[in-house]
Amino acid sequence: MTPREEPFIFDCEGERLIGIVAHADGGADIGVLVVVGGPQYRIGSHRQFVLLARALASAGFPAMRFDCRGMGDGTGSMRDFESIGPDLVAALATFAERVPRLRRVVLWGLCDAASAALFSASGDPRIVGLVLLNPWVRTEQGIARTYLRHYYLRRLFDGAAWRRMLRDKTKIAASAGWLARAIGAATGLRAGRGGAAATARASGSLPARMADGLARFGKDVLIVLSGDDFTAKEFRAAINGDANWGRALARNRVEWHEIAAANHTFATRAWRDDVAAATLAWLRRVESRSAREGSPR
Repeated sequence: MTPREEPFIFDCEGERLIGIVAHADGGADIGVLVVVGGPQYRIGSHRQFVLLARALASAGFPAMRFDCRGMGDGTGSMRDFESIGPDLVAALATFAERVPRLRRVVLWGLCDAASAALFSASGDPRIVGLVLLNPWVRTEQGIARTYLRHYYLRRLFDGAAWRRMLRDKTKIAASAGWLARAIGAATGLRAGRGGAAATARASGSLPARMADGLARFGKDVLIVLSGDDFTAKEFRAAINGDANWGRALARNRVEWHEIAAANHTFATRAWRDDVAAATLAWLRRVESRSAREGSPR
C-alpha cells in the first residue's frame, strides 16, 4: 500500500521550495532526507526518489524529497551543489516540523548531491548517517585518467573500433586530439612543476574537500557504486591510495554496496530495487546502533 504523502511549500532565504514527506506508520524517530543534485528535481531519474521514499515509508521510516532553489518547482536562481547548504538546512527544519517525532536524519544523495551531503553532514547533530551513490569528485586530471584506463585502453584492443575509425579519417583526428589532451591532463603536463595533483592540493580540490567533510562526520556511511559508470570509477580512483581519504574512511563506519552492471542513474527497476533494499537494510542497522548510543536532542 502506498504510504500517505504530504506535499507542502517551505521557505529558503525568501524563495519558495516544494517538499513532499512520505509518512510512516509506527514510532521510528529516524528518517531519510533525499538530497537532490542538479539539474534534477524531487522525482529523480526514472522516478527513483519517489519509489525510494515510498519504500522506506512503507518499511517504517519517513522520507522527504524536495526541490532546491532554481530546480523543479523551486523559485529563484539555480545553485550548484556547493551552494545548496541553506536549502538543506531549511529542508531539515521543515522535515522535523512535519514529522514531530523525528530525532535523527540520514542524508541520501546521488552524484553531486552526495558531494553536497558530505559538505553539510557534520553541521547538524541530528544527521546520523549518509547514503552516497556514485559521489561526484570530478577533476580534469581525474576524469582524464578514468577515460584513459577504462575507455581508451580497452579500445586499443577493439578491432571493430579501429575499423570504424579507419573508414572515417575525421574520427581518427578527433580521437587523437582528445587522447593527447587526456594524456596531458592525466600526467599533469599542464599543471606546471609538481603536476596537477600538487596544484589540486594547493587549491583545495573537490576530492580533498569531500574527504575533509567525511573526516569531520565520523558516523555511519553507506557508499553505493555502479559498476558501469565513469563517475563511480573516478571516485574509486580518487580515493585509492589517498591518505586523506584513508583517514576519513577510517573515522566512519563505512559499508560498501556495488551493483556490477548498473549505470549512473540506476535505470532499471532491478537496480533501483537493489538500491532501495541496500538502503533499508543499512538504515535498520543505523537505527539500532544510534538508538543505543543515544538520540540527539
